[in-house]
Amino acid sequence: MIRARELLLVLLLCRPLLGEPGEGAATWAHFAQAPYPQDQLFLYDTFPEGFLWGAGTAAYQVEGAWRQDGKGPSVWDAWAHRHAVQGAPGVAGDVAGDGYNRLQRDLDGLQLLGVSHYRFSLAWARLLPNGTAPLNLAAVRYYARLLSGLRSRGVEPVVTLYHWDLPQRLQDAHGGWQSSALADRFRDYAELCFRHFGDHVRYWLTIDNPYLVAWHGYATGRLPPGVQGGPRAGFRAAHNLLKAHAKVWHLYNNNFRAIQGGQVSIALGSHWIEPQKMIREDIMKCQKSLDFVLGWFAKPLFIDGDYPQTMKDNLPLVLPEFTEAEKMFVRGTADFFALSFGATLSFHLVDFPMKFQQQESLNLRPLLYWISKEYNKPQIFIVENSWFISGRTKTDDSKYMYYLKRFIMETLKAIRYDEVHVIGYTVWSLMDGFEWIRGNVRRGLFYVDFQSHDKKLVSKSSAHFYQEVIGKNGFLPLPENQPIEGIFPCNFAWGIIEHNLHIDTTPSQFLDPSVYVWDVYRTKTLIKVEGVDAPKRKRHCADLAAIRLQISLLGQTHITHFYFSLKWSLILPSGNLSYVNHTLLFYYHCFVSELLRVNITPVVALWKPVGENQGLPFSLAKHGGWENPLTVRAFEEYARLCFKKLGQHVKFWITINEPYTKNLTFSAAHNLLKGHAKAWHLYDREFRKIQKGKISIALQADWAEPACPFSENDKMAASRVLEFDFGWFAEPIFGNGDYPDVMRKWKNGDIWDFYLPFFSEEEKKLIHGSFDFLALSHYTTVLVDSVNEDPEKYDQRLKVQMLNDITWLESPSGSRIVPWGLRKLLQWVKSKYGDMPIYVLANGIDDKPDAAEDKLRIYYIQNYINEALKAYTLDNVNIQGYFVHRFTDRTDPKYGLFHYVVNRYEPRPSVKRYREIIDKGGFPGQETPELFCPEEIAFDPDYIAFQPRRSFLAFVSFICFAFIVTVFMIINYSKKADRRYK
Repeated sequence: MIRARELLLVLLLCRPLLGEPGEGAATWAHFAQAPYPQDQLFLYDTFPEGFLWGAGTAAYQVEGAWRQDGKGPSVWDAWAHRHAVQGAPGVAGDVAGDGYNRLQRDLDGLQLLGVSHYRFSLAWARLLPNGTAPLNLAAVRYYARLLSGLRSRGVEPVVTLYHWDLPQRLQDAHGGWQSSALADRFRDYAELCFRHFGDHVRYWLTIDNPYLVAWHGYATGRLPPGVQGGPRAGFRAAHNLLKAHAKVWHLYNNNFRAIQGGQVSIALGSHWIEPQKMIREDIMKCQKSLDFVLGWFAKPLFIDGDYPQTMKDNLPLVLPEFTEAEKMFVRGTADFFALSFGATLSFHLVDFPMKFQQQESLNLRPLLYWISKEYNKPQIFIVENSWFISGRTKTDDSKYMYYLKRFIMETLKAIRYDEVHVIGYTVWSLMDGFEWIRGNVRRGLFYVDFQSHDKKLVSKSSAHFYQEVIGKNGFLPLPENQPIEGIFPCNFAWGIIEHNLHIDTTPSQFLDPSVYVWDVYRTKTLIKVEGVDAPKRKRHCADLAAIRLQISLLGQTHITHFYFSLKWSLILPSGNLSYVNHTLLFYYHCFVSELLRVNITPVVALWKPVGENQGLPFSLAKHGGWENPLTVRAFEEYARLCFKKLGQHVKFWITINEPYTKNLTFSAAHNLLKGHAKAWHLYDREFRKIQKGKISIALQADWAEPACPFSENDKMAASRVLEFDFGWFAEPIFGNGDYPDVMRKWKNGDIWDFYLPFFSEEEKKLIHGSFDFLALSHYTTVLVDSVNEDPEKYDQRLKVQMLNDITWLESPSGSRIVPWGLRKLLQWVKSKYGDMPIYVLANGIDDKPDAAEDKLRIYYIQNYINEALKAYTLDNVNIQGYFVHRFTDRTDPKYGLFHYVVNRYEPRPSVKRYREIIDKGGFPGQETPELFCPEEIAFDPDYIAFQPRRSFLAFVSFICFAFIVTVFMIINYSKKADRRYK
């Protein structure tokens, strides 16, 4: 035991290993080459054993009691009183959370969280009101009680000596950190703290964020003491801060470390920066930006005692110089790398010139990797991290919670993937407090009502989340997120959807009936013979080359179904039967016929609201579109035409595809429902018996998840969104024949019943049950928050705000990839509308146009299909089909299984992966019983497209026979001539 203690002391007495700087410059290339999208997926894993979990505060933010028990004024007291920070709680930090008088409250909060450490700062002006002796014994007793309370609860204190609140009298007497004399005053203050509290403290931080203290305290004047001294004053202050820190480190190392066994460092704040382009010039600008903010202090401490070379090259006239003795004195004076990252600095206090035209980012993981590479793999202790939320937010702080989730997950990835040695993580902050110059924002795990008398700590959603993370020491794998093995039934519909079907009615063959002669002697061109015409030939599907190409591509995928929408506005340009585009109808006829020839079942939508006038004929759109009841009658007329012309080949109809509810009026939706129902009854009454098809409506259904799993308000808000987005159309058709109860009852200060129409009993009978199956489109999942965090994004109508979990995988367009949302949606549909056949008629994601390997799309397809398999296998959902969105990227370069390039299509790798899943029927495992599916060959007795005609065959046969006879006669004649010559 004694030998182990001696070894520990030897290690602590040794300076950190030193090395050459600059390896961090490879960070950007390293992450650019990371496997995609696997590297961006959420990591379910645990942190190393003994990992430190904590929360932090700063004295001025939470203590209050600014004049109580002999405390002296600080530069922040003076600043805040002068500037009256807009929106700040209370009067500056005068009261804040009143932590000085509510010690037991704060200790109870820490115990509830289950943290292993608590970072707090000592108020220099409380302990030494004048900045120097005499000592304030009341302050000593307060901090002694705090340390004792932490010890009794098993919480390790991480103590900051100076968190920005310099005693005002030192600022007045010496000019603050511009004076080298302050280093000695700081050393004296530190020695007092080590003597009184050092027996109970193992982690000391000398100074918090010296960049902000020096640059914005003495150069720009944006922070206290507000000196606008320009760059020279800022660099001089930084120089003195570094020397002051080094003096304190040596003080502890020489006089206290052997007895108290602690460690000393300095809390360095940093941002993260991404290059505009992945070129060397921009990458080196990013490196330079980090040098000017983090490296300014980190390089002298962790490398060689001197400033980064980029700073020395760019600032030769204003940057102070260290003597060789000072370099030796400063270098190595940090026992671990204490990092502050988040709202204090990022996107707030990094001046634009220090970004060097590059892009600031909130990515913590690459910063940790950069520090590890740049400074020789030090132990990294994250001593401050979080983001902020609106001051209006009380306990449902979902946005803040997801920021924490992202930062913690990125820390875990840095440990597990990048081998970065991170030893602890500290959330900022324990409770709401005075947020410096940020104004009316909050960053606490516990809510504090600053206007209340007792100022209780009320747990926020983020506190519950963090408590769970600490209890599990990370993120344990969830069984429901694991892929399963299994297959779908034989009759499962595997499909592809294409809303913008490529239509080219130009015939590929010469169909001009005119007669021409060849002018051999003069013009050597064809000359039309006037008045003479050959008999006109009928149109044939073989004339349409565009169809042959598309069918050929679809055949490569091995799908069983293909879904596309007809263009109402082109088939009936006038909106009625006064003019019918028979050419287009013939094209559709040929297309569906050819699909059947290759055993692909056509799935056809009568109308999809897209493009100009939402795809309505102009005359209908001009007169109000679906607001006008006449459109219902016109739609029924149009449906009858389509059933007549195409119904012989189409057995799978969709009346209306994805009616967009976001901008839809209640009256338009009312008429849309009636239009669908009339078309359904028309088919059921006049065509079903002969054509033997099925028909329904297809609704878009993205899943709505409560933003906070601990909030009942969020659960109700998510349910409300589902009812207004999906139930609006689904409930009258598949449910009770009327709009959802939540729509009828949702007042929200408006007379909603006045706007929401009522169905007559006859209309209810018409609409209710007008389906043969339930068809839906699903693309993503959204989080629903009941709190008005951002007024610009808040839906005043539904009293909700949509959020995203920023740890979710994201497509180039910003759509989140959440496979489990599909399974939850299918479960919800089954529970609400019963065990009916369900088809997922559209499911897909965008990818980068130049992403030849389309790895994101592959990941999306296989994982969403696997979730559909879970719904089928584990939840007994009657899902009967799945369709990938979409066929080609001809009209939108971001989407498409096939890439269009100059009149040809190239299959992306996702085609191969989807085909593999189709061929296997899902994801069979070794124990999956083999499923034998008899091959069905579609037969259409009326199909004639692309079949050679008898007359044409006879003509070809005659030509071949004449050619053979001619060749025979020539050979025979040649032989006779040869005999005569001989």
